[in-house]
Amino acid sequence: MNSNPQGNLSLLSWRLPRRRFLWALLLAMTFASGAVLDRWLLMNGIPVDSADEFRLMAQAWNLIDRFYVDRAAVRHTAMAYGAISGMTDSLGDTGHSTFLSRTQAKKAGSAVQGRLTGIGVTISSREHQTVIVAPMDGSPAQLAGARAGDIILEVNGHSTAGLTQSQVSARIAGDAGQSVELTVVNPRDNRTRDLKIERAAIKLNNISWQRLPGTDLVHLRIAMFSEGAGHDLRQALLEIKRQGLRGIILDVRNNPGGVLDEATATASQFLKSGNVFWERNAQGKLKAIPVQPGAVASEIPLVVLINAGSASDSEIVAGALHDAHRGELVGETTFGTGTVLSEFQLADGSALLLAVEEWLTPDKRSFWHKGIDPDVRVSQPPEASPLLPGAEREMTAEEIHSSGDAQLLRAISVLSAKETKP
Repeated sequence: MNSNPQGNLSLLSWRLPRRRFLWALLLAMTFASGAVLDRWLLMNGIPVDSADEFRLMAQAWNLIDRFYVDRAAVRHTAMAYGAISGMTDSLGDTGHSTFLSRTQAKKAGSAVQGRLTGIGVTISSREHQTVIVAPMDGSPAQLAGARAGDIILEVNGHSTAGLTQSQVSARIAGDAGQSVELTVVNPRDNRTRDLKIERAAIKLNNISWQRLPGTDLVHLRIAMFSEGAGHDLRQALLEIKRQGLRGIILDVRNNPGGVLDEATATASQFLKSGNVFWERNAQGKLKAIPVQPGAVASEIPLVVLINAGSASDSEIVAGALHDAHRGELVGETTFGTGTVLSEFQLADGSALLLAVEEWLTPDKRSFWHKGIDPDVRVSQPPEASPLLPGAEREMTAEEIHSSGDAQLLRAISVLSAKETKP
């Protein structure tokens, strides 16, 4: 998870045990490993090959602490957090590896469990700008008109120029019921917009689906891979099969990721065998993550919708289904978050989320910082937002075709062509 779970959720993938008592055990083990690391540092001191660098940091710290004129601004915790954030940012793993304050670490855990307080956007830093990767389904940000690709120019009238992603996140964060004003511009149409958004407690619904009017096709959306997504998907697929529906458009557009096991469970519902993905660790060792048995939708014709807001676990699922020739990918190139995060708890309750393994598709293709390309490339018109299954319940076939969701319409066409093949 990224540096902005305070009111925003960023591109993420966590490796979490599903059972709560195992999660508690993992937390206990994480705290223990932090204590061991702390003792190791105390016993072993500065790494031998980094003595000059540590000495340089100490020199800067001491100069600030002794000579900086605004004494109230000299805050040791803030200085330490800034130094750790700088070290993490130097890795170049923008939008993924990050440092979390105590408050951020706590809220990050709530997000992967499907609970969040804030405006509900995924943000990332690109070319020194803060970009909305995706607004969450039904979130205050989405309802206020935030769109994927919007660049945040101002927060409450203050420019974001020169601010880090964490700093922008902190300015957006706040308590439920409080409002925040964002000034954004979308590079597709260069229109600047002011959005007033009221923060709220957000319940993330993993799975939603709707039969498309006039067809035997289903628009099945996965908004995020929070805990329980795999189970919820299985139940939805069983009902889809019971109703005799004959094709699925799997929509992971603007899905920022979630719990890694849920992505494996999701892909496994559509595959009979093989691997979902490969993991490659820092030593270059490869480990296959196999398809789980018991798929309920391995024969139903399938198309997968992706866009630049599809990240992390969404890319795992898209890559698995693509390499297995299970379904065409329709839309735009995905974000390119190709690593799994491990949480390393620090002594004061803050945490480092570090990419410790890289993902490869079943064909061993890397998508880290590159993304996954669609089979059928379709750009969304600047004024159009992706249709959601909840909205489609009240729409006619004509209204869907005039909605402007070019990606969904192309997916319908591709899937309909599959149905007509002998």
